[in-house]
Amino acid sequence: MIQNENNELISTRIVTRWRMSIDYGKLNQATRKDHFPLPFADQMLEGLAGQAYYCFLDGYSNYSQIIVDPLEPKKIAFTCPLGIFAHRKMSFGMFNAPSTFQRCMLSIFSDLIEKSIVVFMDDFSIFDSSFDDCLETSMWY
Repeated sequence: MIQNENNELISTRIVTRWRMSIDYGKLNQATRKDHFPLPFADQMLEGLAGQAYYCFLDGYSNYSQIIVDPLEPKKIAFTCPLGIFAHRKMSFGMFNAPSTFQRCMLSIFSDLIEKSIVVFMDDFSIFDSSFDDCLETSMWY
């Protein structure tokens, strides 16, 4: 964290690798919208209210493990100097990616939702009445 001229704390991140950025604007305009309800951050935090112990886990790497329909690769193809490529796994920036991921996580953790885990997009909050139980639950993740 660093402090700027307005005395606000700003997070810094060390760049350790290249990251590709693709503009999915035209694809997102042509995409049929998935109206799966996404929670609000305050709903997630309300689920943690009153819990004795909780921890937050970032599921960013899990986000990019959802396989794209193998019959649709041409829709997410991109070109670069080395040729034409297509993602095989879901990428940030696709319009329906957040709702697809949320639906998938709710399905996977259905038996734990609101009992010991709260899912908000790619962030997971694990909670329990004791530190050891909270730690044990987070270990299998």
